[in-house]
Amino acid sequence: MTYIGKPMRRREDRPLVTGAGRYVDDLQLPGLCHVIFVRSPHAHARIMSVRLDAARSAPGVVAVVAGADVAHLGSTPVMRAFPDMIVPRAPLLAADAVRAQGTPVAAVVANSVYAAADAAALVDIEWQALPGVSEPDAAFAAGAPQVHPEAPGNRCLSQRWKTGAGAVSKGNDAISVISVKQARVAGVPLEPRAALARWEAVTGEMTVWISTQNPFRIRAEIARIVGLDEGRVRVIAPDVGGGFGVKGGPYRDEILVAWLAWKLGRPVKWFSTRTEDLLTTHHGRGGHCDATLSVDAHGKMERLTARIVCPVGADLSFSAAVNPRNHARCLPGAYLLDSVDIDLTGVFTTTPPVGAYRGAGRPEGTFVIERLVDDAARTLAIDPLELRRRNAIPSDKFPFTTATGQSYDSGDYTLLLDALVKATDYHALRARIGERRGRGEIVGLGVSLYVEPAALGWESGVVRVEKSGAVTCITGASPHGQGHETTFAQIVADYLGTEPERITIRHGDTLGAPQAIGTSGSRSTALAGSALAIAAREVREKGRRIAATILEAAFEDVVGSEGGFHVVGARDRFATWSAVAELAYRAGAPPPGVELGLEATHFFKAEGEVWSAGAVLAVIRIEPETGSIVTERLVWVDDAGTIVNPLLADAQLEGSLAQAWGQIMMEAITFDADGHLLTGTLMDYAVPRADDVPPAEIHHTYTPSPRNLLGVKGLGEAGNIGVPPAVVNAVVDALAPFGV
Repeated sequence: MTYIGKPMRRREDRPLVTGAGRYVDDLQLPGLCHVIFVRSPHAHARIMSVRLDAARSAPGVVAVVAGADVAHLGSTPVMRAFPDMIVPRAPLLAADAVRAQGTPVAAVVANSVYAAADAAALVDIEWQALPGVSEPDAAFAAGAPQVHPEAPGNRCLSQRWKTGAGAVSKGNDAISVISVKQARVAGVPLEPRAALARWEAVTGEMTVWISTQNPFRIRAEIARIVGLDEGRVRVIAPDVGGGFGVKGGPYRDEILVAWLAWKLGRPVKWFSTRTEDLLTTHHGRGGHCDATLSVDAHGKMERLTARIVCPVGADLSFSAAVNPRNHARCLPGAYLLDSVDIDLTGVFTTTPPVGAYRGAGRPEGTFVIERLVDDAARTLAIDPLELRRRNAIPSDKFPFTTATGQSYDSGDYTLLLDALVKATDYHALRARIGERRGRGEIVGLGVSLYVEPAALGWESGVVRVEKSGAVTCITGASPHGQGHETTFAQIVADYLGTEPERITIRHGDTLGAPQAIGTSGSRSTALAGSALAIAAREVREKGRRIAATILEAAFEDVVGSEGGFHVVGARDRFATWSAVAELAYRAGAPPPGVELGLEATHFFKAEGEVWSAGAVLAVIRIEPETGSIVTERLVWVDDAGTIVNPLLADAQLEGSLAQAWGQIMMEAITFDADGHLLTGTLMDYAVPRADDVPPAEIHHTYTPSPRNLLGVKGLGEAGNIGVPPAVVNAVVDALAPFGV
């Protein structure tokens, strides 16, 4: 392998950093009109009447529609990860009642966005405000308003994991008890959600440009709801300014844009404002967990119990079940825990929907177990890193099935801890912190050991050598900043036997591409990369057969080399890819049994998830005069199996660190008691700036996964998972001498 493992610079950046990127709002079409959605100011209310006449007669207005006009269209889909999930009907425009602020009630289409906004202000809606409930625990309280009457107790989903009886607690056991309330957070992609749709009545075809992570999922839902064959709908994700999970599924306003274009026969565009984005793009986190960990006097973890309550919002996002499921199933973490009792409930609230956001439940589960382990270590007076070492799953136990039924593919968690000790000179660091505390400094050290499941399912890839010898690849993965064009070119270059510069990567367009899933859950390199690698290998073998004809040699005597093929032991007898391709596309020229062309399509399905892991150490100082938290050191060892591009891998880790820092120190979506958003602008919702985020010392260990051709695992969400518990453990450690 020449290119896999090489730190190559991103090839897709030039247009992005020079202002030549093409995002949805950059696109202009003849006859373009714009839509503004009239949204509910109430978190919970009945709609008594909707009067549209004034808006319809306003200058420049093309159409105004309300709930009755789209009642026949149905709802957007929801991923049902639990068999007993309650999924209420969520019409594209509310007609009778709203159960979340920001719910669209009417759509105003006009010749300009300003005319649409002016007319939207003329839509007259009479409301009957009702009490709401913003927090999931409050939904269980006596007398709490019913968010969905068809959901007894306001429950959306529930599941229990219970294994092992657990040892009887003895007097010298450590019983750690914590209660964790995760703040709800917003994705805040630099580009808010946006969609542009064009209907061609003559050809009966629709084209939709949309800022999304999953073009095929959008295509399927537009086709279903509008009533078109999927082959008549083309979805294009141009440059996408960030996703982080919140652009993973179709939203009703995006579907309405397509339906309006079909209904009106004119192109229709919608671009979310920042306030709309903070209010209507689904939120992440927000779960509440009460947990207990029993550890015997020798430091062996015996039993974990947890009660998890997660908000899902009022109308479910596509990924509503992802956060609760990952929160619960990831609780055992990296440890040999045979006995668990985990009760999970998802609860309706009169708030915007909650769904996948970078980490998607993994950070919540990891945070709980890592806080429990630290608390137990303090109670037993065992070094927290040593307690983790005693309970970490041994490397010879893989593949390993956890108490929640998860199959871990590979790992060496002791190696991670050893690497952390070496990188930090751990014991000397501990001693120095003790000396500083003796001088009156408020300083603490925290560690975490985390796992990161990723890459479940399948993905597609096409590799084609053109007549010129250049290579075109089509991937089902749709990037929004990860660097897919660079990474995939490196993979194909090695498996095909050519230079990355000769390879063009196509993505984000359903036209001419095989069916695909898209980009989410740190799946792209493991699944889409493997699909491309296998397709490239198939093309290479076909090229070998054609090269054998050119070189007048036996197939077994021809081997691949960068740029083409040569005869074993005679490198001067060389056939270039250009020569092979020219023959491959000449009728009658390929050898017997070899079809025309040089192209392969592959759908790669993994046998199970890949499980990355890592360890983080943080040293935190607290300024006594101000309470300010100063990060003195952040050391991070990550194991994501094979690394295709170390430069891009570390950039992904640093990106997740930035979002983790917001999660730890700054970000919180806040509602009043009824569910009205109080943090609706970036003056109220604090996202980290560059100078807020501390640098990390990043190291790697490598345990390749046996579940894909490349041996790669996920790493794009690792910072959100592993950094928060390490930092919070350090803060708690600093304050522990004060009895906090």
